[in-house]
Amino acid sequence: MKTDENIDQLIKETLTQEEAKFYDDLDEKNILGSLVEIFNGKNSWIVILMNIVSLGAFGLFVYCVVQFFNTDDINELIKWVAGGFIFISMSSMIKLYMWMQVDKNRVLNEIKRIEILISSLSHKISE
Repeated sequence: MKTDENIDQLIKETLTQEEAKFYDDLDEKNILGSLVEIFNGKNSWIVILMNIVSLGAFGLFVYCVVQFFNTDDINELIKWVAGGFIFISMSSMIKLYMWMQVDKNRVLNEIKRIEILISSLSHKISE
């Protein structure tokens, strides 16, 4: 059975120079590169906005925690805990959305790699 490097080399041999350059751009990125990738694109503005909202929600969570420890009234304690829970949940959901975008981009890159593989195989068969 061939390894991934052998398959990649076989694909590159059947592609034109332009297709090979595009294929190289689809190479798997590390985590930091994947995170940076979601800030570059059509929806980068919403990613930036969601990060600002997430930081704000986390700041409000910290405020709720501080207020929780500074009060003695049971009703106030319950209110600050509820607020803290809402804000940390909000921040967590936004971060989950970001990770889903990273995963989506990786899946799309793999689909593009498969498309290139199918294209190269179809050119090979037609020759």
